[in-house]
Amino acid sequence: MPLRDLPIRDHPGSRAGKGQKRGDLMDVIRFDTAENYEPEKDWKRVSLCQQEAISVEYFIKPAGHASPWHQHPNAQVLIVLKGKLRIETEDNKQELSVNDAVFIPGDEQHIVINPLDEPSVGIDIFAPGRSFDFWLKRKRS
Repeated sequence: MPLRDLPIRDHPGSRAGKGQKRGDLMDVIRFDTAENYEPEKDWKRVSLCQQEAISVEYFIKPAGHASPWHQHPNAQVLIVLKGKLRIETEDNKQELSVNDAVFIPGDEQHIVINPLDEPSVGIDIFAPGRSFDFWLKRKRS
């Protein structure tokens, strides 16, 4: 089946109606109305794309914040938009500046740290897409 014939996934803010096909209408996600939450105080995440094949999340990481050590089956590309971020795995440590990106393979144990005294901003891209509530589910377990 051609890609344009596949149904558009329902997404908050999408104008796509039932029965519409890819190619009939783009699935536009407006930043101001996109799904969002704070896994921890001042650590903000916004869902910019939530598809089975790929998901994209904008995030603000507060000054000095470190995510818990974690892993997920999804491959990840992290892009720094503002500030600096340090990504650590068991074998490697890298500090990224504005416009730098890093690829983290699926199932790689890692941590993301903001080493600055001010917030840093980035984009996470996951393939295949992961559930946007990853951090909420993880905190409950």
